[in-house]
Amino acid sequence: MLTILMTLAAVQDSGTVFRGRANQIQVPIPRVEAAAVIDGVLDDAVWAEAARLVDFSQFQPVDGRAADDPTEVFVWYSGDAIYFGIRAHEIHGDVVRATDANRDNIASDDHVQILLDTGNDRRLAFLFGVNPLGVQQDGTRSDQFGGGAGGRSATGGGVGNLNPLDGTVDLNPDFTFESRGRVVTGGYEVEIRIPFKSLRYQERDIQSWGINVLRRVQHSGFQDTWTPAVRASASFLGQSGTLEGLQGITRGLVLEMTPTTTGRMDGRPTATGWDYQSTQEFGADVRWGIRQDLTLNGTVNPDFSQVEADVGQVVLNERFALFFPEKRPFFLDGLELFDTPNQLIYTRQILSPEGGVKVVGKLGRTNVAALVAGDDSKTSLRGGDTPIFGVARLRSDIGRNSTLGAVVTTREDGADFSRLLSTDMRLYHSNLYYVEVQAAQSWTDSAGVSRNDPLLAITWDRTGRAWGFNYGVSAIGDGFRAAAGFVNRVGIVNARLFNRLTGYGGPDALVETYGLFGGVSRIWSYSGLDNGAIEGSESISPSATLRGGWRIGGSVSRNFFSYDPAQYSGITVERQGAGAIDTVGFAVPEPERNLWGGSVRVTTPTYRQFTATANVSFGRAPIFREAAPGRSFRVDATIDLRPTTALRGALQFTRLTLDRRRDGSRFSTETIPRLKVEYQLNRSIFFRFIGQYAARSRTALRDRTGRPLLVDGEQDQGSTTNQVTMDWLFSYRPTPGTLFYLGYGATLEEPREFRFNNLRRTNDGFFGKLSYLFRL
Repeated sequence: MLTILMTLAAVQDSGTVFRGRANQIQVPIPRVEAAAVIDGVLDDAVWAEAARLVDFSQFQPVDGRAADDPTEVFVWYSGDAIYFGIRAHEIHGDVVRATDANRDNIASDDHVQILLDTGNDRRLAFLFGVNPLGVQQDGTRSDQFGGGAGGRSATGGGVGNLNPLDGTVDLNPDFTFESRGRVVTGGYEVEIRIPFKSLRYQERDIQSWGINVLRRVQHSGFQDTWTPAVRASASFLGQSGTLEGLQGITRGLVLEMTPTTTGRMDGRPTATGWDYQSTQEFGADVRWGIRQDLTLNGTVNPDFSQVEADVGQVVLNERFALFFPEKRPFFLDGLELFDTPNQLIYTRQILSPEGGVKVVGKLGRTNVAALVAGDDSKTSLRGGDTPIFGVARLRSDIGRNSTLGAVVTTREDGADFSRLLSTDMRLYHSNLYYVEVQAAQSWTDSAGVSRNDPLLAITWDRTGRAWGFNYGVSAIGDGFRAAAGFVNRVGIVNARLFNRLTGYGGPDALVETYGLFGGVSRIWSYSGLDNGAIEGSESISPSATLRGGWRIGGSVSRNFFSYDPAQYSGITVERQGAGAIDTVGFAVPEPERNLWGGSVRVTTPTYRQFTATANVSFGRAPIFREAAPGRSFRVDATIDLRPTTALRGALQFTRLTLDRRRDGSRFSTETIPRLKVEYQLNRSIFFRFIGQYAARSRTALRDRTGRPLLVDGEQDQGSTTNQVTMDWLFSYRPTPGTLFYLGYGATLEEPREFRFNNLRRTNDGFFGKLSYLFRL
């Protein structure tokens, strides 16, 4: 503590101080023609000339209070970069949490995030995060809570969220910047240099940027913010401060080329042994900064050889397609600019592209994002053609925070096509509210069958400190298709009315926040509104945040479902008469009503060496394959372990059982444990192991009286799979874009679950990747 106080005294009267709680958030940023050594030691003389951002406020769990632990942020710029120095004080002793984590994996550490709104439009900000050792986290943050073109955290705003600070955060992009940090007596210090070459910003001689600084303190569970941001606002970025008077800054030539070579050797068992087939591919990505706020990306044979495996999901009682986030490198740059309500752009629909061109940026007050890509001919509906995807997204600023947007998408596949046109508006009003409206129309011609139908949606949201709501109605026609998007259910009209109540405890209270979230939803058939609702629910969910970071919650709900006769067109029932067996048609039963259910959820604080979450849900549920009533029981648990600063582990466990309500017999079981272990040898070298076991079993289908069901004339026999997947990876990545991967993956199966004594390897593979970023 003495070290920090002496250093603080030396600069106390130097520079200009801007106190957040006093609303001194307009900062004329100093320009200094100098450079600082980025070593995590704030001892360069130039830091005395920096502007100082101090006097942070608590935002989570309770907004408006003075931060317990003081934070100072120093900021200045030169002609080619902006510099930040962070001095995070810790008055509670030796409680700083810091690990040698992999990039972006610092959520469990103490950390600071810098939000730079370089367009100064209060809609989108670059995010630069660091932990006490300078380990980097980077991405973007938006207040536009769309579906996300690739799927990202969308936990902000909205009525059901008690932490709107998160907003829509995408940590997939990687920006080149320097950072170093160190833990000192009484806190930690970090130095950061962000070159202007890594940013997109306005085409102006003199400009202002939005800024805010957030600090996460793990031992208390508190989140602090430099600006006096409050929960009673529909926009978090709209409460940012401003860096004023940046001039003469130079982005320089932004031209990057990343050649890539990958090699794979995949093996499968044959009658005479294992057969391995090897492939080697070459590709390249090019990125050119056309101007300061516009970037052109091109790719030839883009490499998607090694992304982290998707987390296993339960699938046996799902009616609709499951969503997986985008992880492929080419699509990630500027992905946030493709965001739309209702997920009309979803880049994972481009399955195996052979090449593509993308332009992203901002022209005046309009965000521009356009993409053209050619998919592999193997993905063609008829075979032989090269499907072409075209996507364009425009979104213009209106007023202080509102936007007006348009979307055009197409998938051209020989004579087949699927095209879509949409417009949307997000309008903020009265500080606490926003209205979001979207109207879309699709035209699809596939195999000689033409379809066209609309999508219409409207949402009204209030984000208040104690009371909020989210009301919405959407209608999606039976013939609506989004070939470049993710709309997994059509032919419905959906209405929802949800409200949130939140209370706050006093300083040092055991219960820091407590809330109640509840509402009603109804779904009607788009073509049968007069027939009444086909699905619906009423639910209420209490929650609380306790001192130290404990979080507890639960829910009680009542649901009803109707069975879609079209889903059972090939189903018949086996009937045994006097010495003969025949079949009769399957009669789709009446809707399932009064399906009561509940859940309980507990999350521990972020301790130095572990964090854990457990969720148990149970209740009555429909068994869709049999169109019969059932009971479900599900457990989801996660334990994140940090035994050393370099070693991390994550154990996830999911188990879902479905029992028939008529006799209590088991219909299906899914058990999915997953282990992920990471070892960070240093900032560049990283080892990872992922092991997952997916045990799924389902009994033969029966009707409500126990008679066998036939599917297309064949008696269903049920199914069982017990699959183990293992992936090993060695990674050397000194800078984003320059890397060397070497890995091995295998899939094994066994007849009985979790025996591990008769495992049979069904496929495996070795892979390697080498890429180098040339940056001019």
